[in-house]
Amino acid sequence: MKFLDQAKVYIRSGNGGAGCVSFRREKFIEFGGPDGGDGGKGGDVWVECVEGLNTLIDYRFQQHFKAQSGVHGMGKNRAGAKGSDVVLKVPKGTQVLDEDGETLIADLTEIGQRVRLAKGGNGGFGNAYFTTSTNRAPRRANPGQDGEERTIWLRLKLIADAGLVGLPNAGKSTFLATVTSAKPKIADYPFTTLHPGLGVVGVHGREFVLADIPGLIEGAHEGLGLGDRFLGHVERCQVLLHLVDGTGEHAGQSYKVIRGELSAYGGGLDEKPEIVALTKIDALTTEQIKEQKARLKRAAKREPMLLSAATGQGVSEVLDALLRIIDEARASEAERETTVVKNAEWRP
Repeated sequence: MKFLDQAKVYIRSGNGGAGCVSFRREKFIEFGGPDGGDGGKGGDVWVECVEGLNTLIDYRFQQHFKAQSGVHGMGKNRAGAKGSDVVLKVPKGTQVLDEDGETLIADLTEIGQRVRLAKGGNGGFGNAYFTTSTNRAPRRANPGQDGEERTIWLRLKLIADAGLVGLPNAGKSTFLATVTSAKPKIADYPFTTLHPGLGVVGVHGREFVLADIPGLIEGAHEGLGLGDRFLGHVERCQVLLHLVDGTGEHAGQSYKVIRGELSAYGGGLDEKPEIVALTKIDALTTEQIKEQKARLKRAAKREPMLLSAATGQGVSEVLDALLRIIDEARASEAERETTVVKNAEWRP
């Protein structure tokens, strides 16, 4: 299945059905009176977060969604049927934005979450509704209200606990394949990964989700390479694992390039907890490891971890460090939620 994380969609709710002007006319019935029924309500347009999806590929082939209009009222006090709703099913982590691409309408982060995007028009009243003590035979009925129409953007931001960032060919896909059951494409050339990948890491009987983000290059925020649009998928991560290729020319410069792109992108990515690891140490001599590690330490202002996904060296230490930060973030989030609930329950 192809990966698609952004789609532009046109939606329209159904019109309400018109009320009916009708009078009861039957043989031997002296006083028939008005019996026009009300029109049915137009269908709504909903967006729902469902399980089993991880892409917006369905919206590449269909971009127009229209709910059914309500049925008109009929005689004998028969109300029109309600129009059928339309439900847009999206994966967990999808944001719904207005046509300008900036105004957030809904953020669907939980399975089963459901938001109405366009309300169907109300049905019109039939003439039976307008009967009064002074107007026994009204000859008027309301037309149904028009539905709503709008253009929206669906934007998927994968929900993961940790995110892999780094220059192309830094070993991100190899690391993901080593610690999870994911099978990303791995090759000895840059830009092997063309779209984000997810994997579930199991460590010490615990699990967390790891996201592999396609490699950035200098100037990605200006559209160079694959650009920085995939960085939106690590906005929800608790921690970033920054992999720096030890076989590159200068580990410190490589680190600074990615940090510059994270800062230029914004979204608080440059403020997230970060673990820095020097990769491919199995291909380096002891002297080269020492030199690259010193360069990376000066640039990152912290002690980098040493990692070789090919041999497994340093993998367990990196996973332990990731899990520790994720646990701290989860505990902090749970404490905040508890505080919010207590404040909501408290009454002065």
